[in-house]
Amino acid sequence: MSGSDLAWILAAGAGTIVGALALLFVRRTGDVLLDVLMGFTAGVMLAATAFSLLVPALQSGTLLEVVAGLLAGAGTLALLDWLIPHAHARFAEQHAATAEWRRGTLLVSALTIHNVPEGLAVGVAFAAGGADLGVPIAIAIGLQNVPEGFVAGVPLIAAGTRRRTAAAVAASTGLVEPPAALAAYAALEFADALLPLGLGFAGGAMLYVVVDELIPESHARGNERAATGALVLGFALMLALDNAFG
Repeated sequence: MSGSDLAWILAAGAGTIVGALALLFVRRTGDVLLDVLMGFTAGVMLAATAFSLLVPALQSGTLLEVVAGLLAGAGTLALLDWLIPHAHARFAEQHAATAEWRRGTLLVSALTIHNVPEGLAVGVAFAAGGADLGVPIAIAIGLQNVPEGFVAGVPLIAAGTRRRTAAAVAASTGLVEPPAALAAYAALEFADALLPLGLGFAGGAMLYVVVDELIPESHARGNERAATGALVLGFALMLALDNAFG
């Protein structure tokens, strides 16, 4: 792995920190803004799943391998979703009476589940196609991590947590991404035959996150049109980035 590849992997994970730091400066956050940010994140991840993961997977392996990887990725996230106690952002916001430490633990668990496949996607992309494939994915993940890091801390602030504490908790959720990316990169470097499965796995995991979490969350407060518009914008932006770097 080159130094520039490592820098991109770290930069992608740092997007969460940028979003979390914004909590220290933005004092008012309406539901529309939060839903737009969620929708934008969903659009970026959907485009990254399709154009930067599944299409290269089909080009490097068989349809059966890609479908198997996709189902394995989605199934793994579904299993983690079931096994690890966590709360959706809206759930945490609606149950403000829950003890602060428990609410924070649940929220961190949820975001850790989400960030693992994002890290895997970055590592798999660099292993499969070097900078040509890895950079667009790293940019996509970094972009969507910014609103994700911001949204992560809002329910904590609404429940009475200090802004600095909420920002620190939100920022910490992105720390899992670089290790996941490096682990995926190392595994696929030693087994080229697993690349189609790895790309499919990362795509399936990201697809699960979008459908299970991001879209329902962005539509939970009656701002479906704004969230859908932001989703299309995020999808279009990622499409443009993928073509610009690919």
